[in-house]
Amino acid sequence: MRKTSFALALLTAAVLTACGGNGPSAGDQTPKTKFSNQITFGDSLADVGSYAVGTVAALGGGQFNINGNNTAVAPELTGKNFTQLIAAQLGLPAPCAAQTGLLGSAAAGFSVPVTDHPECFGYAMGGARVTNPIGPRNKALDKPGAVSFGALTVPVVTQIANHLKKVGGKFKGDELVIVMAGGNDALQQLDDLSTAATAAGGQALAQSLVTQLAPGTANPATGAAAIGAAIQAEAVKPTATAQSIIGAAITAAAMNGNTTAPAKAATIGATAGAAAQAAGLKYSADHGADVVKNMATAGAELGALVKTQILANGAGYVIVNNLPDVSISPSAKAQSADTQKLIAAMVDAFNSQLKAAVGAEPKVLYVDVAAVSHDQAVNPGPYGLTNTTTPACDLSPAKNPLGSALVCNKNNLIAGDVSHYMFADAVHPTPFEYALLARYVLEQMTVKGWL
Repeated sequence: MRKTSFALALLTAAVLTACGGNGPSAGDQTPKTKFSNQITFGDSLADVGSYAVGTVAALGGGQFNINGNNTAVAPELTGKNFTQLIAAQLGLPAPCAAQTGLLGSAAAGFSVPVTDHPECFGYAMGGARVTNPIGPRNKALDKPGAVSFGALTVPVVTQIANHLKKVGGKFKGDELVIVMAGGNDALQQLDDLSTAATAAGGQALAQSLVTQLAPGTANPATGAAAIGAAIQAEAVKPTATAQSIIGAAITAAAMNGNTTAPAKAATIGATAGAAAQAAGLKYSADHGADVVKNMATAGAELGALVKTQILANGAGYVIVNNLPDVSISPSAKAQSADTQKLIAAMVDAFNSQLKAAVGAEPKVLYVDVAAVSHDQAVNPGPYGLTNTTTPACDLSPAKNPLGSALVCNKNNLIAGDVSHYMFADAVHPTPFEYALLARYVLEQMTVKGWL
């Protein structure tokens, strides 16, 4: 039953929205609720152009989608995300980004003055987390020597505060407020865990190399220090790899009297590599529960923001989309089975806390996007999806310098018909998938009695 229920709901939504909802009389096109505007808080899934400036704009990008109106190629390639489609269906002003700009490298075209747009209410922003201001591609995360993108990543807590400041501290009550966040909390938590696990593996690699090589040097104490120094010097290089670190250690050992080290390089490297891998896996296993807990905290925080900063300040109609099932994305599918299970647990922890906070609020429509997205991945046919595993965009550096849907358009798609693909890049939807989401949200609004 579950496999068809969501697909049927989407078909129902298409009929309902085409007929103007379930009004009191047949053919009545007037929605039950007349919304004055649409206000959006969240991340890249609802971003309508925060970074559509500088080089991003020059590359034909600006949204995390297949950018541009390409309906001449295929009717589904509208270039719009779900918030834009919902606004159009409800006859509301087209959403625009409340703040634009980039804080990255000027030479690369990623330094564009941050500009507030008083007439716009699309606060959702790529890279934004719930409360933490440091999200993916924020300059605070730049590695030495790397080209800085400089994403603003204004968190949802600040997005809401910025809106309240703009409108005098209160919602009017007749706005449609959409909230969708949590994806970047998951991505950044995973990245932080991976970074720490890699560091643990690096320490184990170094320790193994010193342990294997120092005893064969003329003076083991001096040899150990020299090998350690060589490892550190190589490891800080931007181009460093496990093999280059192993090579530096063996060279240092040979220079300090271990003349047999070069001949044993393969065995020494294999032993050290195995130690590094084991240490990294152990760190990930030992700290997986931490990231799940952190995601639960983020979900609770988002729920609290909805209650204390949105509902308490007068909002009358609030759509809260939960976190999609990120574990079915191409990004997650490229990871190990254990990592996929961890991602699924993170999503569940976030959504459980979010639902507990707002699911019973009468002025909140809680939309279970996680269940829908999971069903689409395992049962794509009824939804009209032709591919749920491959990005529609060619993400190679030659075609897509950012490796992201942010600069994806008709000129850098993979070969073939991608109009019914689920994913534009490794995590972001295509226009068709956004349309499915918009239809489902509209159907849920009808069930709620708002349409």
